[in-house]
Amino acid sequence: MYLDWLMNNPDVVWAATLEHMRMSLLAVAIALPLAIILSIASVLVTPLRQPVLWIVGTLYTIPSLAMLAFLIPSQGLGLRPTLILLVMYAQVFLVRNMVTGMAGVDKSTIEAAYGLGMNTPQTLLRVWIPMALPVMLAGVRIALTTVIGLAVLGGWAAAGGLGEILFMGISSNNPERVMAGVVAIVALALVVDAFMRALEMLTPMSRARRAART
Repeated sequence: MYLDWLMNNPDVVWAATLEHMRMSLLAVAIALPLAIILSIASVLVTPLRQPVLWIVGTLYTIPSLAMLAFLIPSQGLGLRPTLILLVMYAQVFLVRNMVTGMAGVDKSTIEAAYGLGMNTPQTLLRVWIPMALPVMLAGVRIALTTVIGLAVLGGWAAAGGLGEILFMGISSNNPERVMAGVVAIVALALVVDAFMRALEMLTPMSRARRAART
């Protein structure tokens, strides 16, 4: 059975899963503030929008393994080059969804907020971001699940995680070990995706939209 290695080594798989999740969460936590700054700048300064979206989109077209190989000579093996890679690739989903969400807020709503005496930071915090939050969270969900998949390359760069199980299985021609890594990665991505979808549904805007349909 291809799942024998998984059944016989649950502690190893669980430890690697936790390490993989910590690495993925750390990457998104680093990427998120940068994405928020880029997104807000793109929405407030319209001429910046297309160049920013083009740059983050271009980053994603670079093959991930090639980028990691490019980073290793200057950053060494381990967590650092893997984190840089994951932060870069998360930007396309975070920035794109944040810009789309905030740009999609009705202009009359924004004008009404300014008419009530709100300044730009107040309008961002009280109107723009709350109304765009479901779309922004969708970007976080997609970025996190993508990062979980890409973090497999951390095993190739000696950063640990489930990728280590996967690559060790490949190098030792051990299909059972490879399957254990694949199953754990897929299960982790599905659980995180379901959790983030539930979180999206709990936002005030999502609840208001569901109430409007009934």
